[in-house]
Amino acid sequence: MGSAAPSRAPRAEPPLAALRLLLAALGLLLPGTGDCQLHTSCGIQKCTTDFVSFTSHLNAALEDFDLEFCKALRAYSVCTYRNSKVCRGNLVYHSAVLGIGDLMSQRNCTKDGPTSSTNPEMTHDPCNYSGHTEVREHRGGEKTPPPTYLFCGLFGDPHLRTFKDHFQTCKVEGAWPLIDNNYLSVQVTNVPVVPGSSATATKKVTVIFKSYQDCTDQKVYQAMTDDLPAAFVDGTTSGGDGNTRSLHIVEKVSGKYIEMHARYIGTTVYIRQLGHYLTLAIRMPQELVMAYEESQDLQLCVNGCPSSERIDHSGHLPLPVMGKLLPWGAAAHPLSEYTLETATTKCHEKMLVKDIYFYSCVFDLLTTGDANFTAAAHSALQDVEALHPSKEHWHIFPRSGGGGVGKDRKFFFSLGFLCLIFVAYL
Repeated sequence: MGSAAPSRAPRAEPPLAALRLLLAALGLLLPGTGDCQLHTSCGIQKCTTDFVSFTSHLNAALEDFDLEFCKALRAYSVCTYRNSKVCRGNLVYHSAVLGIGDLMSQRNCTKDGPTSSTNPEMTHDPCNYSGHTEVREHRGGEKTPPPTYLFCGLFGDPHLRTFKDHFQTCKVEGAWPLIDNNYLSVQVTNVPVVPGSSATATKKVTVIFKSYQDCTDQKVYQAMTDDLPAAFVDGTTSGGDGNTRSLHIVEKVSGKYIEMHARYIGTTVYIRQLGHYLTLAIRMPQELVMAYEESQDLQLCVNGCPSSERIDHSGHLPLPVMGKLLPWGAAAHPLSEYTLETATTKCHEKMLVKDIYFYSCVFDLLTTGDANFTAAAHSALQDVEALHPSKEHWHIFPRSGGGGVGKDRKFFFSLGFLCLIFVAYL
């Protein structure tokens, strides 16, 4: 098990970067930051605070981002219009109006359409998970924090990142459940990679979206090596009402990469084929991840691999020392033409940070000799950056001590902002 450390090069999504510039500009003009003061009757600060509340939980990598972001922008625009008379001559107000117009143009948002709302009487889409939390907030009368999302990924020989951000390398040959809760089941089937090795890789993935109210009937998706369909097993590409798109499949690269978006449970699934094997990445709300019975406790994403199936030693991958492998059972004789030096060079071409994904790449090359595992490790890290909710936990570094290959690392970025709203949004 490794420890999480922050990314060295966090990437701001374009629309969010533009938003941050807008909020920063507004922050320069908030009370206490300059000579210009807000008129007491001007409600622009409330408009901006509501906008931050509507958008702070959004993830630009998710499929419904544009829809929700445009709804929030329209609500922001309506709020500023209502304050146009009392805020006349207020620089913060006029900066907000200009910024909203620029963002709506950039995101191709229409001026007419649904808006985000703080009105408790407003009806919410029951097949939109983010709307569920809003309903609870309105009914309770108190503001609740945005839902917590968790990430799980599987790639390579295979390497597992659990919902708790624990990183493990396992044997797990045959069929194993990654997730099995009241809303979603995911099972993978792994096969040996090379003769004489305990290492396996994923050849089959089965995903079951369980029926939920009027949002979707049960839908089953199945992928195998060289058969990565863009439809469920019944031939459909969506569940529920086609207009709401509460569950649907998006084909990103024909036969190589698909995404499944389940709005009604706030869940996203990525499946890729790289070389002869499959990779998997999942983002799901914590409260749904934990919604399972005691009999469903064998879930690799939740509890990790059984100790008898572990290849790594507390997150430390055994790598060659002086041309010999550290002992780790039956996989001590890899059929690979890579040396530690050439494998390190190969992996460094795609991954500059020597985190656990980098060392997994080296391990896989030494074990299999298959260069496709380099792309698998790199894609797995890209999926983390797209789906993992915490940028500071994207990279995991092997623990020091006990023969570990690295040190726990933690970076702290101290950014000064002139606006509490801007800080809240970040």
